[in-house]
Amino acid sequence: MHTLVVGAGVAGLAAAQRLVSQGLDDVVVLDLDDRPGGNAKGHVVQGLPCPLGAHYLPVPAASGGAHAGLSAWLQAQGLIHWRHGRWVGDERHLCHSPQERLFLPDGALPSGAWRGHWQEGLLPFEGLSAAEQGQVRRFESTVQALGASLGFAMPTHQQPWTTGHAALDGLSFAQWLDAQGFTAPALRWWLDYACRDDYGASLQAVSAWAGIQYVASRHMRIDGDSHEGDGVLTWPDGNAELVRRLAAPLGDRVRTGQAVVQVQAERHGATVWVWSAQRQALEPWQAQQVVMAVPLWVAARMVRNPVSALQAVQPWLHQAPWLVTQVLLAQAPVARAGAPLSWDNVFYSDQGAADQRMPSLGYVNARHQALAPPTGPTLLTHYWALGGDSPQQARQARQALAQAGWAEWAARVLADLVQVHPELPEQVLQMDLMRWGHGMVIPVPGLRGHAALRALVSGVPEAPRLHWAHSDLSAFSVLEEAFAHGQRAADQVLQASGKPRSRA
Repeated sequence: MHTLVVGAGVAGLAAAQRLVSQGLDDVVVLDLDDRPGGNAKGHVVQGLPCPLGAHYLPVPAASGGAHAGLSAWLQAQGLIHWRHGRWVGDERHLCHSPQERLFLPDGALPSGAWRGHWQEGLLPFEGLSAAEQGQVRRFESTVQALGASLGFAMPTHQQPWTTGHAALDGLSFAQWLDAQGFTAPALRWWLDYACRDDYGASLQAVSAWAGIQYVASRHMRIDGDSHEGDGVLTWPDGNAELVRRLAAPLGDRVRTGQAVVQVQAERHGATVWVWSAQRQALEPWQAQQVVMAVPLWVAARMVRNPVSALQAVQPWLHQAPWLVTQVLLAQAPVARAGAPLSWDNVFYSDQGAADQRMPSLGYVNARHQALAPPTGPTLLTHYWALGGDSPQQARQARQALAQAGWAEWAARVLADLVQVHPELPEQVLQMDLMRWGHGMVIPVPGLRGHAALRALVSGVPEAPRLHWAHSDLSAFSVLEEAFAHGQRAADQVLQASGKPRSRA
């Protein structure tokens, strides 16, 4: 066959979609799971769809141009439209209001719950002093100045890597904030939450480049709209909707239950050994080109040939474990003072949490996007990023995640929710837990600027028929990066095969 794509996450599906759309029909995508999607898969609890991982996609910024990569595909899907020099999301797929709320505790109740109220938005700036407000404004102006001088884009390949980026990549976000005098607790909390939400680890663990990239590439204002006023696209089961749209045109080219155990690059192609779960047999596949759309630490175990860049980056790859829990309730949580139940519901304080070093990210109302009136059971999706403050903490959390039983983790999740919703234990009908031992790569200092990543993106001479496509190549895991690397790898296949491609 011509091209074999290893991995049916967003990067692998984007690569296959690109190849097929450009007329290269002899393509097969292999994945060990029973369905495509990677960490964008969805789930169903008693007929109610919900996300197992990634659950939203910001409407692309105008800086991507009218026909760039993901934006063009989203436009073709009818999910966004180009109007008056900007991308506008289709209202049927934009997150409904109310979107976000934050619980601000006033103190502890005898029941173990918090006394407090919900505020609209995730920015904990009620009652800030004038000095703290000034610090917030100075942070915004500093990020804007860095964006103007260095540039931050999504996906990151749209912006050249400079010595200024490298300097930020050389220290942790916490170190940079300390050096700049950004010490306001509310500001630090929000930035730490942002890092844990996008990168799976705290601002102590991620690089300053990653921390600034989060804010600058999304054109976010801390005291204003979170996503440039354009909103986010989301669905009841999160980004599984986008996975379905990517996979559907590929049909039976996507083969699940196929565990790739070895990739042997050769002069005129590659031999890929695959364990078929259906046939319970080890089978060889021959391909002229192979797209490696799997995490880089997985690729290093698969590829038999020594690939120097792939090996060189391994010590810098640290994975954040996650726990995603579906909590089915007999009815919606009892309302507390302040903002009503929203799409995203976050707790400001980690007091009394099961692990104070790794506070949860709160929960998403999985039925928020349902068009029917909310009656009957309510489904909450609780997110816990367990990367902590260092790679060592991430490893310890992964061991704990693997060793503790489901009942123990379910109890920890419930204890976290009870702090704000003390009535929950009597309302729980079912809990489904999903452990992501290696949920995403953590953008630790030095990873994004590592020469090995640039080499893999460009292609390595030791294995010219292998093309690398995964969000790891951007040092952090978001759909925009995975999609871009998938399309870029597909274009490399087309170029290597002497096939023309369009610019769309």
